[in-house]
Amino acid sequence: MVTYKTLSTQSQSFLAMTGLTLAEFRDLLPAFERAYDRIHPLDQTAYGHPRQGWFGAGRHSVLSPSEDKLQFLLVYLKTYPLQVVLGQLFGISTSQANYWLHHLLPVLRSALDDLGVLPERKGARVARCPVAPPGTEAVSIAGTERRRQRPKNAAKQARHYSGKKKTHTDKNVVLTSAADERVLFLNGTYPGATHDQRIADEAQLRYPRRTTRYQDAGFHGYAPVVPKTCQAKKKAEGECVNGHGEEGEPPVGEAACARGACPCWGEAPSDCQGRVSEQEARGV
Repeated sequence: MVTYKTLSTQSQSFLAMTGLTLAEFRDLLPAFERAYDRIHPLDQTAYGHPRQGWFGAGRHSVLSPSEDKLQFLLVYLKTYPLQVVLGQLFGISTSQANYWLHHLLPVLRSALDDLGVLPERKGARVARCPVAPPGTEAVSIAGTERRRQRPKNAAKQARHYSGKKKTHTDKNVVLTSAADERVLFLNGTYPGATHDQRIADEAQLRYPRRTTRYQDAGFHGYAPVVPKTCQAKKKAEGECVNGHGEEGEPPVGEAACARGACPCWGEAPSDCQGRVSEQEARGV
């Protein structure tokens, strides 16, 4: 059975299972405890009714300690196991695992909001988010996909089939700060066949001033007003001759930088939006 007392002695396993280091976990724990006491006060039952007996009476749950509650939730969010597997890991039944997930997810959301790290969900409000210290206002926008169970309905299968992943997926678009990799914006979930640019357009994002936006080829044509946009170029079509694309063609971004068109080394000409190579865009 997995407990905080045993897992906290294995720093690498703790990071792999929860997604947080021990130091990060201990920073989050006090906010989680405060949010739990606020949402589930001691004078009320788990269902919000006035408590008739003394708090602490009766059989204690395996997840009584706050550390075990938070660890249980983080393991689920990081590894996303079946609830029957989650129950076996923590020594509880499948129905109890389902109950605790619904009981604790709002608590974690409230704790992250108190710490000011909860992603914004409305695009128009992103302009008011503190991106980074002056001089480092760079953000990266990208589409993320996660696999899902294949739908039985044929029409639904088509909506969720991703040509990129060759499987059925759900998709989100995230906006992150390049300075500290903090997620600034997370949109709602779309079927996997939806194009990244369409999702970003419907999000109606408003960017802070002096923002440099990095984006991949999936956002070709996406051009909200920002001072500078850095976009990876698509590879040239045709048979690869010299390992870089068409015969005699230099690596992507090399010719542009040679002409002084790369925004990372100087100002781009008027007919260029400041595009950089795909490797540099992914490194943000």
